[in-house]
Amino acid sequence: MNVYDFDDTIFAGDSTRTFWLYCVRRRPQLLACLPRQLAGAARYALGRCSKEAFKEAFFSFLPRLDGAQGFVEDFWRENAARFRPWYLAQKRPDDLVISASPEFLLAPACRMLGIRAPIASRVDVQTGRYTGANCKGEEKPRRLREAYPDVVIDDFYSDSRSDAPLARMAKRAWLVKGDERTPWQP
Repeated sequence: MNVYDFDDTIFAGDSTRTFWLYCVRRRPQLLACLPRQLAGAARYALGRCSKEAFKEAFFSFLPRLDGAQGFVEDFWRENAARFRPWYLAQKRPDDLVISASPEFLLAPACRMLGIRAPIASRVDVQTGRYTGANCKGEEKPRRLREAYPDVVIDDFYSDSRSDAPLARMAKRAWLVKGDERTPWQP
């Protein structure tokens, strides 16, 4: 099995931020959530809240977004061109995405790509609330082993050194920067 990070790896950019901007362009009234989002970012930067609490403040716009899942589907139709060509040329149906981005956002993208359902942060699309830990760092291999206990990762791709725990599990790991992939050096 090949395993991939998503943002800045398969997708050019950060899908969560891009989705938020997509929503704000269509519903400018969502900017009313900006004070709560900025306060959450400040609390997190000062070490006064968890990553999950910060991200819940960020996702505070979701309850105000009538038909949020429809926005997600439309977002992917509009942003499919941002899937990296190198990935599209090598993708396989058994590829697996593991990401800190929310599952509600990535599941439709994975369906569109014709690959397995992602392992990602569990965020309720209606409330913006986390229902588990942020899927980053050591949480990624924990969730992978939970879903696929006997997994063997042939190739792993990520743009971020925070994914070293998954890179160590792989036969081969690749650091991604744009369209360049170089062997992961520990």
